[in-house]
Amino acid sequence: MSFEFDFTEDKLKECVPSNKNIGALFSALSEILPKYDITTPRRVAGFLAQCGHECADFNTLQENLNYSAEGLNKVFTKRFPTVESAKPYHRQPEKIANRIYSSRMGNGDEASGDGYKFRGRGAIQLTGRENYTKFAESIGKDVEEVVKYCDTLEGAIESACWFWTTRNLNAKADENDVTGSTKIINGGTHGLDDRKARWLKALKAFN
Repeated sequence: MSFEFDFTEDKLKECVPSNKNIGALFSALSEILPKYDITTPRRVAGFLAQCGHECADFNTLQENLNYSAEGLNKVFTKRFPTVESAKPYHRQPEKIANRIYSSRMGNGDEASGDGYKFRGRGAIQLTGRENYTKFAESIGKDVEEVVKYCDTLEGAIESACWFWTTRNLNAKADENDVTGSTKIINGGTHGLDDRKARWLKALKAFN
């Protein structure tokens, strides 16, 4: 399977202008997107718009968990009901991940280390042992292999493609439904204006 339009490195650069390694990104996308039937102008535009927003033009491919105690109390109130309770975790990403992701999404308890091991990675952040395991099964790898794979550019893209496909987001792209795609990816409509602007820019580049 190949792209149904002329997908070039120059056109990709128009879509993600701040990307720091456009050649490597173009190579990885060219190899992986067709495997997931993301090949039409609308589908590629939708994918790039959403991922470009989520991971800053494919520059930030791992979750930033470097929160202050005040930030933890504000963002993760259930886990850190007071600033005082968050102080032992202040600016300690591994401890933070093990706390906030413990005993959910297939992870073990805080002491298991699963929270940090299965923290968010990828262009649409894959999070939790359960999701890593499902992705691993889909590409014929074990979960330990897939953790390392998701630290690579190719793995960051393919894990996002897996998420995209399993949530039927090609259909949303076919319908020009940026809002619907955003709700599935984000759980709400955070950043919708930017996602729409990226979508329109990509469609213009591809047509």
